[in-house]
Amino acid sequence: MNRILFLLPALALSTAALAQTPPAATLDAAQSQLQFVSKQMGVPVEGVFKRFDAQIAFDPRQPASGRIAFSVDLGSATLGVPESDAELRKPEWFDIGKFPQARFTSSAIKALGGGRFEVAGQLSLKGKAQALTVPVTLSQAGGLSTASGQFAIKRLAFQIGSGEWGDTSLVADEVQVRFKFALRGVPAL
Repeated sequence: MNRILFLLPALALSTAALAQTPPAATLDAAQSQLQFVSKQMGVPVEGVFKRFDAQIAFDPRQPASGRIAFSVDLGSATLGVPESDAELRKPEWFDIGKFPQARFTSSAIKALGGGRFEVAGQLSLKGKAQALTVPVTLSQAGGLSTASGQFAIKRLAFQIGSGEWGDTSLVADEVQVRFKFALRGVPAL
């Protein structure tokens, strides 16, 4: 009997911990987009990443308990021109032989109201890591949640476009990243 009384608090604590773990969501990559826009000699140049994945545990009613881990296959980057795509894979740019993936791992998620959130975390790209805060807007319809937003990074902080490409009059340092991720399994707002 004493053993049962001893186990009850432990069972209650583990049940409470399970209740606080947000549900896992899945990324529908076919309905998602990850784009980047840079400027070459002042002219916008748009590209996309074709392959990416995410591990998501998120409840918009309890965002602080959420976790997001996102990976991008850098070899899937395309500007729509085969010669340019080949250049992106080289050591001066993404160096996919050494650094095939970029990763973002969240450290905190904060609700801003109205389906808007701030996701803080660390971006690891080409062997460098930086803190990053990403604004995200979540909309929901028909069992599908869409997380969208944009943020900017400085490419030279990650040594992307080194050598002669480090000249920001040729290629601007700032790169805009835009995303629209289709998610299944996110609870209602």
